[in-house]
Amino acid sequence: QVQLVESGGGLVQAGGSLRLSCAASERTISNYAMGWFRQAPGKEREFVAAISRSSGRTFYADSVKGRFTISRGNAKNTVYLQMNSLKPEDTAVYYCGARTRTSASGSNYYIRSDDYDAWGQGTQVTVSS
Repeated sequence: QVQLVESGGGLVQAGGSLRLSCAASERTISNYAMGWFRQAPGKEREFVAAISRSSGRTFYADSVKGRFTISRGNAKNTVYLQMNSLKPEDTAVYYCGARTRTSASGSNYYIRSDDYDAWGQGTQVTVSS
């Protein structure tokens, strides 16, 4: 089972930026579709961004489109979430997920949490107004 560790969270003012990292225990997670989700207090976990296994296709929640960017690192065992123009409503614990089960296509991305098989422990992002 791949182990995921998120980092990069913190406290930032509205309009600021953060870059979250998701590091994997395996040599490469380029074999997996990856996603970022977030969970605010009292709310369900929600989809933020996803990247396909091999084609590099990405998809974003409407609430973050144009502000957040998901990407893979050159080291192949890291996925990033660049977050710009942060808003107070972005405050949440952010989780990365890996879909380790066999996927029909390397071009697919996944937006449901039960599409993912491995999760990190989360990193807190707090945006002050």
